[in-house]
Parts: sequence; structure tokens; C-alpha cells
Amino acid sequence: MRKILLTTVGTLGDLHPFIAIGLALKRRGHRPVLAVPADHVAKTQAAGLEAVAVLPSFDAIRERMGMGEDDAVKRVMADQTYLLEQVLLPWLESSTAALDEVVGGADVLVGSLFVFGAPIIAEKRRVPLVSVILQPMAILSVHTPPKTSDFWMLIQAPGSPIGVRWNRLAYGVIRKIMRLRYGRRVDEVRAHHGLSPACDPSMFDISRETALTLCCYSPIFGPPQKDAPANTEIVGFPIYDSQGGETEAPDPELEAFLAEGPPPLVFTLGSFAVYAPGDFYEEAAATARLLGTRAVLLTGERTRLQSEGDILVRAYAPHSTLFPRAAVIIHHGGIGTTGQALRAGKPQLVVPHMGDQADNAHRIRKMGIGLVLKARRFSARRAAPMIAALLDTPAYRAQAERVGALIRPENGAEAAAIAIERLLPLRDRAEMDIQAPE
Repeated sequence: MRKILLTTVGTLGDLHPFIAIGLALKRRGHRPVLAVPADHVAKTQAAGLEAVAVLPSFDAIRERMGMGEDDAVKRVMADQTYLLEQVLLPWLESSTAALDEVVGGADVLVGSLFVFGAPIIAEKRRVPLVSVILQPMAILSVHTPPKTSDFWMLIQAPGSPIGVRWNRLAYGVIRKIMRLRYGRRVDEVRAHHGLSPACDPSMFDISRETALTLCCYSPIFGPPQKDAPANTEIVGFPIYDSQGGETEAPDPELEAFLAEGPPPLVFTLGSFAVYAPGDFYEEAAATARLLGTRAVLLTGERTRLQSEGDILVRAYAPHSTLFPRAAVIIHHGGIGTTGQALRAGKPQLVVPHMGDQADNAHRIRKMGIGLVLKARRFSARRAAPMIAALLDTPAYRAQAERVGALIRPENGAEAAAIAIERLLPLRDRAEMDIQAPE
């Protein structure tokens, strides 16, 4: 039994793929250990995996920020630089040290691109590093650059060598700026662990220490890029779907609601934006009433809304069972929710709030399976005609069903586990092949 350490930071959209991969590794006879923020430890353990805290909880982070929950979430969503400087970097030294304490005995270190300490510890301990990319935009391709406001200077779909050269130059400038701003802090931590200054120009690049780059999304959603690292594998979405970590008990009221009428609209803001939703859910309910449709609102625990008539309010429902029974899925564009919506084969209205969500939304629209409405413009008056178009235009439904049928057979977690196994010594891989289930 070989120990494989997996580490990630962020929301449930970041955690769930790592749980899915961890469970796949466990089924194949390994000993996966997840190094995660403190508020994800209990859920990971409930899923049946070992877990240790290497980062503080979000409550501890926001207390350092001196903000209440609502204000902290709004601030992070509004400014990605603030996210880096006030949420990630202040804990770089302590989280890297914590990671160093738990890596002992590990044969492979599997790290999110945003766990900046993972390449440091992999290099120090001479453990093969697997860099996990959850969002297609994180490849930072010159051919398909991110469609977000942070990368406004890049040319989308450059059609000439000049456009490609411009994007390459722009990335170079961005990397130099990042290095000038934050490189010293990274190098100080590296020095503490006996390493020389980093050669990588930016923390957001795939480390040169990486033995394998795992793109944990469908190649249909994020096709291979010519300038991706040579060791890149696109494995599909690793799907895990539980609120608390254990198997979800059936929800009789939800089941009855779904059975007693036509497919509803489903509105959700995932696991982070839901803590600062503004009037999203009030407008969602108003949208459903305006259209005369049924709706399920996944609002999280902190809501004053109540179920009424054709509108059912739930804190959470497993996406893998609810989404396939929806008419249209209206969501924020987080990669976990996006993956589930794609698998469900349903049209989508994406309302991006932060980070990669705008790029994910752009891809959904480009695939012909959905539309996009900016979060600040979301209202019943604007959303209703867009949802009506998704409901009334057969092409959206047909294309969504076609994409769903292609993505559902993918098993991203199992494919990721098999790819990780290739980094084990040949003797261990042979043993794992014998133990792996057929």
C-alpha cells in the first residue's frame, strides 16, 4: 500500500475532485491522504479518506481580514489580487511547513496549482509532483487565452502568428509583474526549506518540478492545447457529490416535487458565492413566476426564503441526481457545477461572479448549450427572456444532450488515479494492476 498525498485549497469545487481521485486511488489499493483547509477535514474523513489540516479555515482567514462572512466573500469575489494577497499568501510559510510534516512516506505528491507550497516540498523531499488543473483557462495558452477581465490585454482566438506572438509577449509581462510582486516571498519560504530561488517566473505556472500535469475536465469542454506542457493528460471531470461527505439520504419532499410536475428550473450559486448572494435568489424566484415555471432554489443554509407553490427551496441537493431532471440550470459557472451541468445534458444560463467562471461561461456559450448573463445584471426582467430562449429553442436542448452523452461515460477520477500510478516504481505498479478492480 503506497501513500499518495493530495493537497488542495479553495471551495468545494476545488475539494470534490480531490476526494473523487482519492477514493479512486483507495479502490486501487493505495493509501491516499488529503492535506486540506481545516474546514474540509471532517467532510473528507466522512467520505472515507484520511485528512489533515495544512491551512486554516475560511473563518480564521476572514477574521484575519477583519470582516464578517458576507463582506469577506464579496471582497474576495470582487478582487482576485486581494484573494492572492490576503487569503493565499499570508499562510504560505505555515502551510508549506505543515505540508512538509505530512509528506513523509509519500511516493507521489498531487497538488492543486494554487497550493504554492506543493512544488517547494516536492523539490525538497524529491517526491514526484502531479500538478492538478481544474479549469481549462489555467493552461494559459497563447492560442486560447482566458476569457476574463484579468486577461483583457490578450487577443482571443488569435488568427495569425502576430496575434500569437502578442499573447506570448503579454504573458511574459504578466509573469514578470507577478515575479516582482511576490517572488521574494516565495523565495524566502524556499530558502527556509534549503532551496535556492525559484526558476519559475510565476506562481501560477506549472512548476518545472512537475512530473505529470493532470487536467481534470473533459476534453470536450477544454480541448488539448499545442502549448500545454508535454506531460499533460486530460482525464475528464472527477465527480464527487455529497454535502457532508457521507452518502446522501433521499429527500422525500424534493422527490415528490420533481415527480408531480414538469422539469423545473434549477438555480444555484455553488458553495462560495452562496454566502453573499445579494438578491440572486429573490430574483430567481421572481423569474420562475414571470415565466410560469417550476423551480428548485439551492440557497445554502443561510436563507430567509421559504418554499412556496411551484418554488422549492433547498439548502443543497446532489447535483448528479437533481440536474438531469432539470429543464434549465442557472448557475455561477464554478467548474464543479459546470461539470455536473455538462454531464446532465441540460441547457445552461451562466451568471459568473469571479475567477474562472467567466471563462467557463464563455465556453458554454461557444459550445451552443447556454447563454451568459453578468452577475451585476441578473434580474428577473433580464433573465426571464434568456431562459425562455433556452426553453423554446430546440437547438440548445439537442446540443446539450449531445454533449452530455459524450461526457457521461468519462471517468475522470479513475483515469487520474491510473495516470498517477504510472509515477510509482515498476514493481509497485505491477502490484497495483493485480489489486485494481476490473
